[in-house]
Amino acid sequence: MDAVVENITIDAWAVNDILSCYADKRSEYFELFDIVKGVDLSKPDSKVPFQIYVDICNWIEHKLGRFNLIKAGRRIGESTYKCFIENGMVNENSKPIEIMQALVDLAKKGVHDPKKRGWEIVSSNEKSIVMRKTQLFNKHIQIGLLDSLIRKAKVFGVQVNLVKEQAKGDEFDEYLISWL
Repeated sequence: MDAVVENITIDAWAVNDILSCYADKRSEYFELFDIVKGVDLSKPDSKVPFQIYVDICNWIEHKLGRFNLIKAGRRIGESTYKCFIENGMVNENSKPIEIMQALVDLAKKGVHDPKKRGWEIVSSNEKSIVMRKTQLFNKHIQIGLLDSLIRKAKVFGVQVNLVKEQAKGDEFDEYLISWL
């Protein structure tokens, strides 16, 4: 995957979701909040340089650990699902594949990338979906995001496993989402 983030932006609501996990620790985690100093996060659809997202995720992973990113991913999943509902992309009876297709579609709108990277559905069946991440989203945040979203389809026994990993030589990260 091309690791260049130049000319890529992400909607401010996603950055706000991550930061909101630490709003009560603003003075303790001042370095985290310094990353967004001078960035307009006041409007959910404001465009934020993707490098800001990368820097925030790197800070959290190195200072607080990957579980904190999974937690932030779950919060992003909740906001993402709300956006799906508000825009008529899914409803409370949507199937897992419909929710994942909505993620593919929303990523195309919420991440502004000249190369059109985001998410792809690799395969699906009655009890699983394989999703490919073609954008530089943090891999741990995506576990929380995918877990949160797939549970909205009212499935149980959910597991999200990173089955291909760019850090281990694969071209892209791929996630196997399965349920009972």
